[in-house]
Amino acid sequence: MSAQTETPSAAERAYQVIRSQILDGGHTPGTMLGEAALATEIGVSRTPVRVAMARLQDEGWIRIYPKRGAVVQGVDERTIAELADARYILETTAVDRAPEALRQRLAAGLDELITQQRTAFAEADVARFIELTLDFHRGFVEAGDSQVMLEMYSLLSDRHRFILFMNSRHLLDRCDEIIAEHEKLVDHLRAGDSAAFAATMRGHIAENAAPAH
Repeated sequence: MSAQTETPSAAERAYQVIRSQILDGGHTPGTMLGEAALATEIGVSRTPVRVAMARLQDEGWIRIYPKRGAVVQGVDERTIAELADARYILETTAVDRAPEALRQRLAAGLDELITQQRTAFAEADVARFIELTLDFHRGFVEAGDSQVMLEMYSLLSDRHRFILFMNSRHLLDRCDEIIAEHEKLVDHLRAGDSAAFAATMRGHIAENAAPAH
């Protein structure tokens, strides 16, 4: 009974560790992952790692090759484009529907996130900046005051995080432009100018979702 109760916990821990390493760029596309090495690193047996890897394969993060290991999968250009379209629809729709009081409250919070983003860039802390960016864009979806829209956005966040980490050098190279675009987006939110918000968001998403080379 002890093994039965421990295995799900160990498998979940292995899943969370490996998944985080993939999403945060620790295991880049093309990396070969082995059960034995992962088990040693995580501090579990190979069985929980095998369960975790099967789950990650179902989610499209890795491809398992029997007796050889698993290869981390990238995100193709079509998926990047589709993700950008989905984010654009959710964020612009939410802002278009946002009531005045909620817009003003969220704008104040987003201003603070921009201040933190500027600090992260100054310290070249890409990981911190990416976390702040995910929170920042989620704020626009929150403006729509729709639980369903937030749930849909949450389903996209892992792919968004993965792409941002793959493009971390690109983010650092255009840090000033990104901050300026974020400030414009918040200004449009505060003013209730959904048309200007949509126009700025279209260019912002297209530029920062570009495939890494």
